[in-house]
Amino acid sequence: MIKVIDIRKVYNAGRPNEFTAVNGVTLTVNLGGITVLKGPSGSGKTTLLGILGCMVRPTSGRIILSGREITSLPERFLTEIRRETFGFIFQQFNLIKGLTAIENVMIPAYPTGEKYTALRNRAMETLALFNLAHKATAKIEWLSGGEAQRVAIARALINNPAIIIADEPTAHLDTKLSHEFMAIIRQLKDDGKSILIASHDPIVYDSELMTSRIELRDGAVISAGEPA
Repeated sequence: MIKVIDIRKVYNAGRPNEFTAVNGVTLTVNLGGITVLKGPSGSGKTTLLGILGCMVRPTSGRIILSGREITSLPERFLTEIRRETFGFIFQQFNLIKGLTAIENVMIPAYPTGEKYTALRNRAMETLALFNLAHKATAKIEWLSGGEAQRVAIARALINNPAIIIADEPTAHLDTKLSHEFMAIIRQLKDDGKSILIASHDPIVYDSELMTSRIELRDGAVISAGEPA
């Protein structure tokens, strides 16, 4: 369970361009299913997703992860929590050009100190799950959009996280690839992963896979619960 209590996130506080992205949100996200954060651009869903995934520190409020208060933990402890608990799929993929697919997949696991050969073998196995073993040594810029998306998902899984965080994962995919992504999400759910997705794509938020839907507008939650 992830619980946030009266969370606010203010950017550029005290400046003329001060902006409140999340405003007084109290919310409980039960794990074990797929939760989607829905809302228009600027609604605060990406910021709230970052707070839930310990990527963004709130300006005020409390965060409780699996019964543990983590709001004010030093960054080194939050880094460890992120690495052990979460796998991240970013809107722009955030893959490193010039590196191969397998090198990109391995990056999040380097700080664990795992032996290189064992890590590379595990990365190959993860790529194989998405039919990408034959692309392991291809540089990222040589891959198609769908292949890059699958490499990004493989990277998110390399540390075997319990929770997958995905920010607008279909924003740059066509309809066919978006449906392929949702098929992968179904597979991850069946494998026991908890998944949090921020999206304004109806292919995502109207999917029958969703077990919970949270709708935001102007930084506040306007509805939350099981899809109708």
